[in-house]
Amino acid sequence: MKRVLVSACLLGQPVRYDGRHAAPDGPILARWAAEGRIVALCPEVAGGLPIPRAAAEIEPGADGLAVWQGVARVRTRDGSDVSPAFLAGARLALALMQGHDIAVAVLKEGSPSCGSAFIYDGRFQGRRIAGSGVTAASLAQAGLRVFSELELEAADAALRALD
Repeated sequence: MKRVLVSACLLGQPVRYDGRHAAPDGPILARWAAEGRIVALCPEVAGGLPIPRAAAEIEPGADGLAVWQGVARVRTRDGSDVSPAFLAGARLALALMQGHDIAVAVLKEGSPSCGSAFIYDGRFQGRRIAGSGVTAASLAQAGLRVFSELELEAADAALRALD
């Protein structure tokens, strides 16, 4: 049976930077859980960051792939470099992908780790830009299909096609 890597915050775990969760409504995640398909991960917590923690964004003009490639950084509003924790979380996600027959990932949109279609612009002003987070970029580069919580139906269809 193929498995799904899911952002832990989408499963109701209070692991977001503000100590909250972001669990969406709907039956798909519950069905996957009942089927034993879910591998939960918060890359930021797995990388060593606390709950709660300072909000972080990828430097202006860059995205998660640039961080993954070592040419950009993830910083908090006060300028602290938290890139090592983001990279450690992404490496753990890759290890889980390889060790658990993970076929797709469903990650939290907008996150500097997990965003797959958009992230924030690095200026801490709430402005979204097209791009992916560090973990999403590393997984996509490794060939895994990455979806957001806004694309659960598409993720479910992709998973079913692989079973």
